[in-house]
Amino acid sequence: MKQGTESDRARQLAQNFAELEPRYSSDEAIGEAARCLFCYDAPCTRACPTQIDVPKFIRQILHKNPVGAAETILESNIFGGSCARACPTEVLCEGACVDNTLLQAPVKIGRLQRFACDEARDQGATFFEAGKSTGKRVAIVGGGPAGLTCAHELRKAGHAVTVFEARELPGGINTHGIAVYKYDTAFALSEVEQVKAIGGIDLRCSSPVDGAGVSKLLNDYDAVFLAVGLGKTAALGIDGETLPGVWEALDFIFQTHLKPLDQCECGKNVIVIGGGNTAVDVATAAVRLGAEQVTIAYRRGEEAMPAFKYEYELTKSDGIRWEFSAAPVRVVDRGGMAAGVEFARTKQTGEGRTAKLEYVAGSEFVLHADMVIKALGQEALIDLFSAVPGLKVERGRVVADRATGATSIKKLFAGGDCTSKGAEVVDAVQEGKIAARGIHAMLQS
Repeated sequence: MKQGTESDRARQLAQNFAELEPRYSSDEAIGEAARCLFCYDAPCTRACPTQIDVPKFIRQILHKNPVGAAETILESNIFGGSCARACPTEVLCEGACVDNTLLQAPVKIGRLQRFACDEARDQGATFFEAGKSTGKRVAIVGGGPAGLTCAHELRKAGHAVTVFEARELPGGINTHGIAVYKYDTAFALSEVEQVKAIGGIDLRCSSPVDGAGVSKLLNDYDAVFLAVGLGKTAALGIDGETLPGVWEALDFIFQTHLKPLDQCECGKNVIVIGGGNTAVDVATAAVRLGAEQVTIAYRRGEEAMPAFKYEYELTKSDGIRWEFSAAPVRVVDRGGMAAGVEFARTKQTGEGRTAKLEYVAGSEFVLHADMVIKALGQEALIDLFSAVPGLKVERGRVVADRATGATSIKKLFAGGDCTSKGAEVVDAVQEGKIAARGIHAMLQS
């Protein structure tokens, strides 16, 4: 009986984490593609950081050529499948569609992109070959979307590439840090294989590189691309935040990728501290893991919340409660375990996320919980950056030329979250492409 109950729970959790929108059938995809106006100077393409030719791939779907559509997509964005699922299409391509045309509702570009990429994957289609060898060698530090995109672009140009990834599995945030209901680990790793299919990429996992290592790579290789992402979740700076029961956001999400869902830890009453998209991912994952009550506490008002509107709407449909204008003061300690958080109400002078915040005197209150999750964003890898002599860093970001990815050090390029301090996967992909072009131009000269 117990075994049956456990298998029932595993099945229920799998259903809980199923993708929010099912894959289109062929007829559904063609019907949706028929809604496209195929605009001249398409606003959807201009809104895409990787400049995917959206009207072209939608027309290919309409003409029953989804594999050709996938080639169009992947030529601009080798992570087109994951971006189709996790991209904020509502504020990028689809947002541009509805804002700049007479359509009352945007064409579902993300779902069409997913349909095409999935069809190509199911058919085992490959589209890219390595270029003729140039004899040049490039080292890439970081095997996430920026690093792997750069590697793929450099192989197309014929350069030899070695990727050094610190974790046991490649893919970076794509593999470990995206909510599982958007896509799971197996899918993320299938995209890594798609990158490697070009051939000649030496991908070395469990190979962290420190500052001295970067300097050595600069001596050993013709160019180096720094795509290390970000570090641990930022600290709250309050009493009790190291108590058992207090989690970092990415550690909470990591577990859903690295072990069976029925073995993941989750409290019954969960407090998530933060107001961004990561906080939403954590909170919705907690609901799907079986939490009975989930509260997101954000120190500013709803109007300043960094989470996208569609993510916010998802929390409401999941029954997640929000506490706005609530700043954490301390984690409540009960018998050496986290038992809740004491908050103080805030008031702000000014507007937006740059407004000055003040505590409201006498406004303290406690929310009880058996799990507290910090989702304040990630810290920059300052120790690594400072150990690379001459590397220019501003406010935790590696300074890189926006047109080439070049840093203050000769032969060293950078892109992804280490230069943006946290953006979307599609932005990391584009920065990998930019750096590859910059590296190729330097190697040619």
